[in-house]
Parts: sequence; C-alpha cells; structure tokens
Amino acid sequence: MNGLHERLVVLTSLLFFAPAALTQKAPNSPDHPWATPSDWKPGAGARTTPAFPPDPAKIYTLAELVDLAEKNNPATRVAWENAKARAADLGVARASLYPTVAAIAVAQSDRNNIFFSPNYYRQTTATFSPAVALDYVIFDFGRRQLGISIEKSNLLAANFLFNDTHRQVIFRVMQAYYQLLDSKGLQSAAEANLKNAQTVQEAAEARLEHGLATLPDVLEARSAEAQADYDLQAAIGAVEIAHGNLATALGVSPASGFQVESIQDLPLPQELNETVEASIDRALSERPDLMQQVAVLRAAKSEVKSAKTAYLPTLSIDGNAGLAKTYGSQDQAPGIYSQNQEFWNARLSLTWSVFDGWARENRVARAKANQKQASAQVDAIRDQVENQVWAAYSTARTALRQQKAAAALLDAAGASYNAALQSYNYGVRSQIDVVAAQRALASARTADVTARTQLLTGIAALAFQTGDLLHAKAP
Repeated sequence: MNGLHERLVVLTSLLFFAPAALTQKAPNSPDHPWATPSDWKPGAGARTTPAFPPDPAKIYTLAELVDLAEKNNPATRVAWENAKARAADLGVARASLYPTVAAIAVAQSDRNNIFFSPNYYRQTTATFSPAVALDYVIFDFGRRQLGISIEKSNLLAANFLFNDTHRQVIFRVMQAYYQLLDSKGLQSAAEANLKNAQTVQEAAEARLEHGLATLPDVLEARSAEAQADYDLQAAIGAVEIAHGNLATALGVSPASGFQVESIQDLPLPQELNETVEASIDRALSERPDLMQQVAVLRAAKSEVKSAKTAYLPTLSIDGNAGLAKTYGSQDQAPGIYSQNQEFWNARLSLTWSVFDGWARENRVARAKANQKQASAQVDAIRDQVENQVWAAYSTARTALRQQKAAAALLDAAGASYNAALQSYNYGVRSQIDVVAAQRALASARTADVTARTQLLTGIAALAFQTGDLLHAKAP
C-alpha cells in the first residue's frame, strides 16, 4: 500500500512539473548560442524608471546631481538593507537575555489492552491540555552579552560600510561630472579652434585673390581648417559618452536628458588649505572603510571571548504548567470525563560539557586566527590610507601648479595668435607663422580645460581619500 502511494505521488509530480521540465534544456550544440524561450520575460518587479528622474530643462549643480545619485543608485539601497539586517541580528542577540514563553495546547488519545486476569480489557483515554512553557538561561558567564557585543560590532561595521558606499557613489558622480565638463570644455575649445582656422583660411583666400599669397598657403589653411573640424567631431562624440557615464553614475538611463554647468563657470581653488600630515591624520580618523575594519576587529575580539565561555557551565530553568481534561472508557463500562486537573513541572539544569572531541579548542583557535587576521587587515588598510592620501595630495598640488601654468600659457598663446594674424594681414608674417600660432592656441585651450578638470578632480580625489566627501559634497 505504501509503494502504491509513493508511485502516485511521483506520477502526480511529473504531470504537474512536466511543462516546466520540458522547457529547461541544454543547448543543442557548442557552436550556436542558446535560443531564449519565447515565453521568457524579465521579472515584473524590475524598475525601469528612476525614482527621481532628472529635469531635462534644468541646469544641475554637482550637489544636486549627488543628491539624485544617492536617491537613485542601487548601491546605497543594498548597503542600507544590509545595515537594517545587522540591526535585526542585534535585536535577535538581545532577545536571548529574556525568557522564552510559549503557549501549548496538546490533544492526545491512547488505546491499549490491560491484562486483568483472566481477561484483557481494552481501555481508551483522550486528554486535552492547554499549558504555558517557560525556558530561561539564568547564568552563562557572559556568553549572551558577548554575543550582543559581537552583533553591535557587526552593526557598526555595516553602518560604516553604508557610509563608505555613499562616499564611493559621491566620488563616482564627481568623477563623471568633471569628465563631462571636461568634454564639453574641449568641445567649446574645438569650436573656437575651428572658428580661428576658418578665419585664417578666409584671410589666405583673400590674399590669394589679391596676389599676395600663394596656393600652397591656401592649401595649408584649408588643411588646418579640416583638422579643426575633425577634432570638433571627436569632441562631440566624447561629450555624448561622458554624458552616458554620468547618467549611469546617477542611476538613470544614459538616454536621460539633463544639463550641467560650464567648467569655465566653476570657481577654482587657489591653494591647499592644510598640510599633507593633517590630511593623513583626518583620513585615519574619518575614513569609513578603515572604521569598518576596526569594527570587524572588535567583533573578532568578542568572538575569542565568546569561544572561551564554552568551557564554563550554563545554569538554566525550564518547565510548564496548565490544565488537563481527560476522557476515559473501558470495555463494559461507561465513559467518564475527569475534572480539570492542574499540573506543572519545573527543572533547574546545570550543563557543563566535559568533552566534545576538542571542538571548543578548535573554535578558540579559529577565533584567535580571525582576530589576528582582522588586526593585520587594519594595519594594511591604515598603511594604504596613508599612501592614498599622500598620492592624492601630491596629485592635487601638482594639478594646482599646472592649472596656473596652463592659464598663463593660454593668455600668451592668444596674444601670439592675434599678433600673428594681424601681422599676416599686413604682409609682415608668413602663412606658416599664422597656422603655427593658431595650432599653439588650440593646444593651449585644450591644456587649459584639461588643467581645470585635473585640478577639480584632484581636489575631489583628495576629499575622497580623506573622507571629507561625507561632510561636503563638493570641494
């Protein structure tokens, strides 16, 4: 009878799951991609639009874009839910300090044959018992408190991870933002270079008509104009790519339309406000990734103490109490219901593991190894933080000097181009001199935009490495 029942269960399962099983097949051959089933659809819960879409008509500042990213980027929600889960773990650990109370309702029926010489008499009893059960650990040498301490450290680590996720998101947005501004600045420079090249070409064409220039001069000017147009098209493509990168950092579609400021409108810092030593000290006290690892080390230390408490006994109490209603009957006798009967039992237990196959020793050894590993990881991250701040500070300081040099270069190149073009129109300078001055001006414009971007990105990177981005979203 049991075998027939099992076969029926298997047959029913096959009939129920056959359609799903038939659709799950391996690819037919290794030389062609697997064909997606026609009924396959993505999950209905997938979000296709951002929670806070940007306004296409608005010109966004960096701080506003960072706010959008913190609301839309899924990384912040992942870290947030992780922190909430660790908070729940802490609540579970704290619950061990309280007794466990359970309501129980038991219905029981028994039938047996009682020997009462010279016969057996069948007896049937049925009992219904509502009760309350209590279980409580009175004393465990601090084992539960150490468990709470471990979960507190884990929650602290999760909170620091949440902060570090925001730090990472903010910096990614800043990088993408400055890259977009750099691309737009290079596009504006390329447009100005094309206009200058066209001006030189027009001057050469006019001089050729009056017999003051040669055809090679005009061809050289046309070549410079074509090169400037080519560079402009490349700059336009770079702007589109940078726009998509920034949109991705914001957690929106690359096709989303929004506007940003011009890099020429952003104020530039003139100097670094503190020494590299002060920056390193602040990073060691504020970097959330370092603080997270310190919290992990604290949890590892508590793990060692908790593992050692396994050598000590545990004192606990448990029991239950309630009422019982019983019905009983025997052969040739009427059934009888009992009155409500009170019952209770209590037990005080002292549990002490004497031998467990050296499991406690191994748990202590594992906990100590984890503690040493966490301690070494703290030292490694501390050294890494110091080096990262040092490198970021040097990069920012170099970018500051380069920006000042690039600004001076742009002024000099602009004055040289204007003088060369004016002299060429008067017949004093040659076509080669004008084209060279125009190309030098184009290079100076590119250098100025690049230097501005490097300075802003360098200041942002320094704030990222010191942890200041969590307090100020813009340099």
